[in-house]
Parts: sequence; structure tokens; C-alpha cells
Amino acid sequence: MSDVKYMREAIRQAKKAKALGEVPIGCVIEYRGKIIGRGYNRRKTDKNTLSHAELNAIRKASKVMGDWRLEECTMYVTLEPCQMCSGAIVQARIPKVVIGCMNPKAGCAGSILNIFDVPEFNHQVETEKGMLEEECSALLTDFFKELRERNRAEKMKKALISD
Repeated sequence: MSDVKYMREAIRQAKKAKALGEVPIGCVIEYRGKIIGRGYNRRKTDKNTLSHAELNAIRKASKVMGDWRLEECTMYVTLEPCQMCSGAIVQARIPKVVIGCMNPKAGCAGSILNIFDVPEFNHQVETEKGMLEEECSALLTDFFKELRERNRAEKMKKALISD
């Protein structure tokens, strides 16, 4: 499988999140040509702050590997990881992360800060940015546009009912 195919699988995971009404973020972890961990955003569904796509994929990959170290793996994620997920990636010793689109409001792989490249940590993470960027970005843009429209419609409906 090529990088593009792995990112397409991460996008499939993001679409699972969207189907649940979650922010569409997806992730896969590859080891020696095989996907060993998949995850998508499930914070609302699980009512759990920790239920990010990356953490869900790391949990599954670690179980498959029988180890917390994911040293020969590559992560593919549709949106730049936040500070929590970036820290977990460093802790899991994942050597490379391929990112679909950047997150200027919360990204910690180069946008706001870069947890992956702190020389004082005992592990740094190589990144490749912009893999299927337009598709990854469109998923998020469309989701938030639809959410705003739904919220507007609900607000109008409530206003009409209260009249």
C-alpha cells in the first residue's frame, strides 16, 4: 500500500466519525505494509475527552504489537494532532506521522507549536504534511458548515415555537 492508500483509509475512518455526528477525524497506523490500528474521533459518542482518532488507533496498534512502543510504525491522520495526541505519539515512539491538513487553531505538529521536534525529548517524530490535503480539509469544512446550518435552523425553530 502506498502513502495515498493509507491516507484514504484514514479518510474512511473520518467518515465513520461524521456518520456519528462527530468531528470527522480519522487515523490509521501502518506496520510493515499492514494496518494494525484504526481510529476515528468518538468524543461525543464515548463522552470521553480522550477518545481522539489518534489515541484510539494507538490503543489498537499497541494491542496488536503487544507493546506500547510503536517504533517501526507510520501514522496517517487526516488532521494535525493536538497537544494530547502529539504527546502520545512521542511517547509511543512512532517515528513518522503523515498529516492530511494542518490545524491552525489547535495543531501541535507545527501550527501552534511542534511537540514532534523538541530536542529535549528522547524521541522526535518525522512529519509529512499535506497528504490529500484538499480532501481532508473539505471533510472538516463541510462538517462545520452543516453544523452551523443545523444550529441556525434549530435556533429559528425554537424562536418560532416560543412566539
